[in-house]
Amino acid sequence: MKKAGKQGGKKAVGLSGEEIAAMKERLKEMNASKNPADRERAVAEAIDAMPGPDRIIGRRLHAIIKASAPNLSPRLWYGMPAYSKGEDIICFFQPASKFKVRYVTLGFSDNANLDDGDVWPVTYAVNKLTTAVEAKIAALVKKAVS
Repeated sequence: MKKAGKQGGKKAVGLSGEEIAAMKERLKEMNASKNPADRERAVAEAIDAMPGPDRIIGRRLHAIIKASAPNLSPRLWYGMPAYSKGEDIICFFQPASKFKVRYVTLGFSDNANLDDGDVWPVTYAVNKLTTAVEAKIAALVKKAVS
């Protein structure tokens, strides 16, 4: 079981401090501007605030996703950069620093068109962005919005 965090003076059992912070970020996002320019600016600011390696990968992922699916709109989702079609999240990335894990993850929601039989991956670990990895990510994003 994860450590309990504090929420409103009460202990939130089973949630880490990072999880509680993500929930607070989500509430703030739900009340934020729906203006696409404001949302894009918020994503850029979130990426710029990431520590070194996360920021480098985050900037590149942002560019790959925007180039691969220009019809997706950047926005924050639980404090993470995400890309949506209308209000439906298609993909997002989680910096390693967010939950103190080893690698950045690129995830796809159930709104993404990645179905492949009875089982398929929807989250990918990203340690390094090589030309081959960037091409794979671009293909995944294109398929996700197809």
